[in-house]
Amino acid sequence: MTKQNFVPPSSIEETLKLLASADYVGERSLATAVFLALRMGRPLFLEGEAGVGKTEIAKVLAKTLGRKLVRLQCYEGLDIASAVYEWNYARQMIEIRLAEVEGVKSREGLGQDIFSEKFLIRRPILQALEGGGPMDAGAPVLLIDELDRTDEPFEAYLLEVLSDFQVTIPEIGTLKAKEPPIVIITSNRTREIHDAIKRRCFYHWVDYPSAVRELEILRIKAPGASERLSSEVVAFVQQLRKLDLFKLPGVAETIDWSQALVALDKMSLDAQTVNDTLGTLLKYQDDIARIQGTEAERLLAEVRAELATK
Repeated sequence: MTKQNFVPPSSIEETLKLLASADYVGERSLATAVFLALRMGRPLFLEGEAGVGKTEIAKVLAKTLGRKLVRLQCYEGLDIASAVYEWNYARQMIEIRLAEVEGVKSREGLGQDIFSEKFLIRRPILQALEGGGPMDAGAPVLLIDELDRTDEPFEAYLLEVLSDFQVTIPEIGTLKAKEPPIVIITSNRTREIHDAIKRRCFYHWVDYPSAVRELEILRIKAPGASERLSSEVVAFVQQLRKLDLFKLPGVAETIDWSQALVALDKMSLDAQTVNDTLGTLLKYQDDIARIQGTEAERLLAEVRAELATK
């Protein structure tokens, strides 16, 4: 079997259509950043609040371009052994024992043998650099998700990967990608990422969507919701984002809330339902306590007044 003949978009308009084909409602500025990253072979750094659709971009590109998605989920304490490679120590020890039984005495020869690629365990970054499978249209999409959860030493290690699409393994040498992967890096900005990382990438801030775009997203992601319910949900969430909450709801929470309301057979919002389902929308008790009751009623009244004028 041969690879399918997928071709990256040749314009910003085609990029918008590409995103839309996977039900991703993106702004033109985002499509521009994606197009440039694909056209120029540069990593794309997406920063923004949690739940605004950053990770989804990598999934959409993998799906629409026919690429394998290789995901590195970042966390505090992430190291090279988990992210890039490590040696298969168990197999190496077996090889050493077998060599001893066979009377192999050359330490130099044995050292070269046990530190060969057959003993190398490939983690996500090395997997992405080595390419996709025979049915993929090209090099994988490498998603480095939530880079802000890691520490600065790991950022420093990534510089070689992002600049030259290669990694250096002391025992073997430098392994360079034959075809650079499509690299998407996301950050929720819980801390600042070093400028050296950002300089190697195209940068785009993914903001909360406008009411019009969020309503379009709900029509696609929560098609079971009535037009009235979707409009009220979007207007309510847009009002919440104007408040000083600990964690503002993202698009993911808007979708979850709409789907929950559909499951409850709701055709429109009412104060009791809002109070009962706020845990789907807000993820901190202090925020829920602040909105429940009279504040929810006030926001709901504002929503109805706003929609009545349209």
